Amino acid sequence: MTQARASKLKKTATWSFTALASLLAVLITVTVGWRPVLGAKSRVLTDRHFEPTPERLARGKYLVEGVLGCLDCHSQRPDPPAGLAPVFTNVGAGRVMVNQGSFVLAASNITPDTETGAGTWTDDQLARAIREGIGHDGRTLFPIMPYGDYRALADEDLASVVVYLRSLGPVHIAQPRPQIPFPVSRLIQSAPQPILTDVASVPSDRLSRGRYLSQVGGCVDCHTPEDKMHHPIRNMQFAGGKQIEGFPTPSANLTPDPSGISYYDEDMFVRVLRTGHVGARGLNPPMPWWIYRNMSDEDLKALFAYLRTVKPVHNRVDNSEVASR
Repeated sequence: MTQARASKLKKTATWSFTALASLLAVLITVTVGWRPVLGAKSRVLTDRHFEPTPERLARGKYLVEGVLGCLDCHSQRPDPPAGLAPVFTNVGAGRVMVNQGSFVLAASNITPDTETGAGTWTDDQLARAIREGIGHDGRTLFPIMPYGDYRALADEDLASVVVYLRSLGPVHIAQPRPQIPFPVSRLIQSAPQPILTDVASVPSDRLSRGRYLSQVGGCVDCHTPEDKMHHPIRNMQFAGGKQIEGFPTPSANLTPDPSGISYYDEDMFVRVLRTGHVGARGLNPPMPWWIYRNMSDEDLKALFAYLRTVKPVHNRVDNSEVASR
């Protein structure tokens, strides 16, 4: 091979590699982004401490047990029949949520146990995990933990949650470390987002408070249908029809459309969430009415008032029968 030909081939190879690298960079930028490659965004931990006061303890108990549903995942419980509330055991000690061969996810033990729980975690480690999706050990939490919703938690509510979690009785149960297959293990790196500014206090007016409760309670997550890639379908917020794996019926349409809950009034909405029944029909899991029944009448009515203002979407969902496959 002549020197000229070798030089030409070298230039061609260099150009091809540069073009391929540029194309790959563009594809990454416009599709999944660079976080799956670079790792999740994470802020530096601080030494902040949340002073335990009676007010924070009471507010934290209300949020954990009645709005956020923390213990619904972080405790042992069976999936109950429609209209019946489950019995919780090992409260706060976590449970395995997914166990499918190489895919294993467990809700952590968040009791103050120092060996298997959160007893050695700092307040800011707990706070960062709850709202920002970065675990105490720096790993990215799988988004089954709804930190995307909890981002809206007001700073004082976050402090109250941490204070209440500190008050739980320690339970000595170790949960398995997550096993997340590739490429999902990389794709979830895009989910965490650091919170670097103050998060405003809970709104005082009824509609804004209802919207806040809807956000941190995750209503839109379960009550919005998804496409085949598990992305929420645009303009279908709260329209129901989402089929959650492992459960027989889709979620209900919560919009004020006639195909939704337009026939509900305030008292009926409160009664359904208190009793787990629409008339004689029991609500099917995974709708955690047994969590939301712990909310105050005032907050349930604020939530209903907000749902009356969302865009009506015609989407007739029959969640009284098992969905056909």
